Amino acid sequence: MMDLLNEPFGPAYEDHIRSGTKYAEVAAYAAELARGVEAHRKVLDNLICAVARNWKLERMATVDRNVIRIALYEMLMRKDIPAKVAINEAVDLGKRYGDSESGSFVNGILDRIRIESVEAASQIGSESPQDRSPSDGSC
Repeated sequence: MMDLLNEPFGPAYEDHIRSGTKYAEVAAYAAELARGVEAHRKVLDNLICAVARNWKLERMATVDRNVIRIALYEMLMRKDIPAKVAINEAVDLGKRYGDSESGSFVNGILDRIRIESVEAASQIGSESPQDRSPSDGSC
């Protein structure tokens, strides 16, 4: 929602969770991912921009951009999830919900970050409050 409506994660999703979804564990994990991406969006976007040659965030398909953000958050902050697993899941989501090129695009961006961004996790831990402001969409 944040990316499309420029609204923070929260009330609508919280209402959905309180409505008694039978997949409470999945909903809680989705909420963790959404909050994590929201909190670290500027750093995630900077990492994406660093490898997205000839692409600007606002030109990326909405599905691709957000699948990449989620997977990148998992890769950097969830030590229990191997990077290759996060990438494979993101590629599957891209193929399912994006266009015919989404799987390849998502894979290319995430794999390049995996290879080139050895210090990416430390960037998230050292970001300042102004780094947490929403990205303006430019690389």
